[in-house]
Amino acid sequence: MWYLKYKITIRLSSESIKEELKNMAGWTVVNNKLHKEFEFNDFNQAFGFMTRAAMHIEKINHHPEWFNVYNKITVDLTTHDAGGVTQNDINLAKILNSLE
Repeated sequence: MWYLKYKITIRLSSESIKEELKNMAGWTVVNNKLHKEFEFNDFNQAFGFMTRAAMHIEKINHHPEWFNVYNKITVDLTTHDAGGVTQNDINLAKILNSLE
């Protein structure tokens, strides 16, 4: 039953994304992706955040584009199969905010 394995994702409208962003501190849209820059006190805190996030990311099987330099992590979220931001990206952004 292949349909149990794969989620069907539909790209959200700009209006839907704007509405969701009202309740998502720090997130914006850059290049049609949800975007946020996290900053921590040091590398250990940044790496710890990424480690905690990785556990959730694997569970939902939705992986971010992220980049780490010392105490900063830049995150971009998009669903490539849908060609833009989906509810999966919104959900992951909320998870990441809860781990800050």
